[in-house]
Amino acid sequence: MNIVCVGGGPAGLYFSILFKKAHPDAHIVVHERNRPDDTFGFGVVFSAETLSHFGVADPETYRAIQDHFVYWDDIDTFFRGSKVTSTGHGFCGLARVKLLEILQRRARSLGVDVRFQSDVVDPSAYRDADLVLACDGVNSAMRERYAATFKPTIEWGKTRFTWLGARWPLTAFTFLYRRNEHGLFQVHAYPYQRGAGADDVRSTFIVECTEDAWTKAGFEAMPEADMVRYFERLFADDLKGAPLLTNRSIWRRFPFIKNERWYHDNVVLLGDAAHTAHFSIGSGTKLAMEDAIALADACSKHAPDVPRALAAYQESRWLDVAKLQRAASTSQSWFEHTERYERQDAIQFTFNQMTRSKKITWDNLHLRDPKFVDTVKGAYATHVDAKPDSTGAIPVPAFTPYSIGSLRLANRIVVSPMCMYSAVDGTVNDWHLVHLGSRAVGGAGLLIAEMTDVSADGRITPGCAGLYADAHVPAWKRIVDFVHQRSASKIAVQLAHAGRKGSSRIPWEAGYDEPLTQGAWPLIAPSAIPWSDRHPTPKAMDAADLARVKADFVRATQRANEVGFDLIELHMAHGYLLSSFLSPSSNQRTDAYGGSLEHRMRFPLEVLDAVRAAWPASKPIAVRISASDWLEPQGMTADDAVVVARALKRHGCDIVDVSAGGTTPHAKPVYGRMFQVHFSDQIRHEADVATMTVGNVQSVDHVNTILAAGRADLVVLARAHLADPYLTLHAAERYEFADAPWPNPYLAVKPSRRKGG
Repeated sequence: MNIVCVGGGPAGLYFSILFKKAHPDAHIVVHERNRPDDTFGFGVVFSAETLSHFGVADPETYRAIQDHFVYWDDIDTFFRGSKVTSTGHGFCGLARVKLLEILQRRARSLGVDVRFQSDVVDPSAYRDADLVLACDGVNSAMRERYAATFKPTIEWGKTRFTWLGARWPLTAFTFLYRRNEHGLFQVHAYPYQRGAGADDVRSTFIVECTEDAWTKAGFEAMPEADMVRYFERLFADDLKGAPLLTNRSIWRRFPFIKNERWYHDNVVLLGDAAHTAHFSIGSGTKLAMEDAIALADACSKHAPDVPRALAAYQESRWLDVAKLQRAASTSQSWFEHTERYERQDAIQFTFNQMTRSKKITWDNLHLRDPKFVDTVKGAYATHVDAKPDSTGAIPVPAFTPYSIGSLRLANRIVVSPMCMYSAVDGTVNDWHLVHLGSRAVGGAGLLIAEMTDVSADGRITPGCAGLYADAHVPAWKRIVDFVHQRSASKIAVQLAHAGRKGSSRIPWEAGYDEPLTQGAWPLIAPSAIPWSDRHPTPKAMDAADLARVKADFVRATQRANEVGFDLIELHMAHGYLLSSFLSPSSNQRTDAYGGSLEHRMRFPLEVLDAVRAAWPASKPIAVRISASDWLEPQGMTADDAVVVARALKRHGCDIVDVSAGGTTPHAKPVYGRMFQVHFSDQIRHEADVATMTVGNVQSVDHVNTILAAGRADLVVLARAHLADPYLTLHAAERYEFADAPWPNPYLAVKPSRRKGG
């Protein structure tokens, strides 16, 4: 094969090594616009896992790299005058220029033609090559030339950063946080070179700050030398005289790059030209070299069929890259909003930082560093005033109690409201008793009964539960009495009106959000906008409709109190009636109930006021909201949700149940583990309100992670509780919590001794 590589970075060089080694007769030319020893940046960092891949791909290169690595296990965080260390992480780093030197030497030894100061201006000159590698980095000209095929997107980060070096003898990945009159500055630092003398020691020193801090400090017009002196003064206590170094250390915003397609004819993207991952997870070079491995494998397997090889390459890498980019994007967002967490103590802040990307969770971190996690556990228990259990052991966060007003919950695990679609004319039955009763027996601190409608025409489906008739009270009371008499759980009801999403068929009969074909009822909404083109157009509510719906919520609240529910949750999420007032995608009114967010909130807040007045003052109220329509910029945003949460608190809401989406069929959610938790995190810190969080929370490991990091006060699990009604009791055994509320008939199987580990 005749192969041309545009760009002599790690991706192109490593591919050339791997393919030339496997196919000595291949002709490979690498064009690099810079000189051999030119490099920008300082060190690169890999995990131990990544290194193992290199060892398999090319042992000779791996050994040469290994000889120059600096290894460390610790992560040190300096925050608010404290140093917190976590160990067991297994990193290594080396100078980027050394990595390139090793790859250049190895490629040339195999017969690769590496040409320096060779800039490919017109890639069409190589149209006759079998394969052209576009490895020309973040600002890839090759990507732009064929943008119609690649369909790239670039999202620019919110913070500014500059890449510096330091003659600083670090022994750990180091995070520094320092605030001055201009703002908060944070440093990502790690060692990449050690030597006999002080002048041989090198560390990467990346400084990051908000746009506001960057502007106030005057960095836009500040000479590089003055900038260095600024940071040497700011971090003097840390550097202890070690000088900072520059290498084209310009200020930048991070470009998050994705491409829908990675190849065009015989041109293929690798490394930063194809995708980027934020420096806070240190995976840019890892991605580039793993791209090279995958492409070399695909080309070897499918040569000389280049189109098939390139398709196989993209297919083999797509999912892994997408997962890593999601983690990197989450990590990037955390560092863009670090100021949000400045009130946290050093222990909680460090745990929050460690688990920011969701790749590391409570259990995973406990395996790496049990001592640190035990410290976190103790600090959290102290913070929430949780006492040791009956054996004297400190409980994990999930098993600390929590109070919502005067309502005391035994633990912080919540059963999410999940529609059963099994009621008859709004009346719940034995199915609901077994469903909710088993989860109460299973030990959850709080159960939230399914969306329960305040009127017959407020139901989603004919099978939805209600509290719109007196006959519904005894059926619900039977369930609530069982929960109170047979478990330590508390039970809430979620009151709602389906609005334009009502009059739908039962999901397992026709799929979700399919309108009824028989027995349908008329729909109402803030505006006459149907849910979809399959749904009937709802009536835009007039004054009489507004008054009637508000009265329905009040009557349902009174019945809920008669039943004996411990808490009411108002459903203002997922596109149902109150939610559709909040969202600009469904509320296009021109009166006092539409337009600005303040006006769109008016009717939901009026309902909350009416419910609060009808509900005993001693009992709390929660409100579930959709924090984002996932329809930016046209829809509700997380910043809007902060405003809504503040208003809810002012109007008597005790805790906000933070969900997202479900407000429009045009939403573009980004799914994944704990994928909605960041909304709760933002609202809890910026609105200063207690929150519950939801969103693919899969286990009590996730619950502990969320709570310990300060992202929520309660954690709501849905599917996990469908799979295991006794999830809480099983987790209590796993985390050795001795005081879980096992029901008397089950005491024979309650763990009688601590198992260790």
